[in-house]
Amino acid sequence: MTDIQNLEDIKQMVNSFYGKVQQDDFIGPIFNEKIQNRWPDHLEKMYGFWQTVLLDVRAYSGSPFPPHATLPIQKEHFERWMEIFTQNIDEQFAGPIADEAKWRAGKMAEMFNYKIEYFRNANQKPLT
Repeated sequence: MTDIQNLEDIKQMVNSFYGKVQQDDFIGPIFNEKIQNRWPDHLEKMYGFWQTVLLDVRAYSGSPFPPHATLPIQKEHFERWMEIFTQNIDEQFAGPIADEAKWRAGKMAEMFNYKIEYFRNANQKPLT
């Protein structure tokens, strides 16, 4: 098994991950309801995001949090997302960049969950 090295690896990682997400009984319906027929656009955006984060290629700009801010999700949804993400990486890649992907995904899930909870508890709308 090799590490994540280029855009083709990023595409493989993203496509296989979101393929599993779409089929998942727990988080799949939330993603499918939100994204609907815009999966190709979402995947393109994710290629750019992970290319920027993992390969230091400036392929993404924007703020990843706002689209997630109002989703009907709880900590358990983030845990399931991470479970699928980690398993997906471990099935295909091994090395420091693969480890970095899992670490960054975990930090992102933690931060998104925290921010969503904060806005819910404060009964405020997040800035978009």
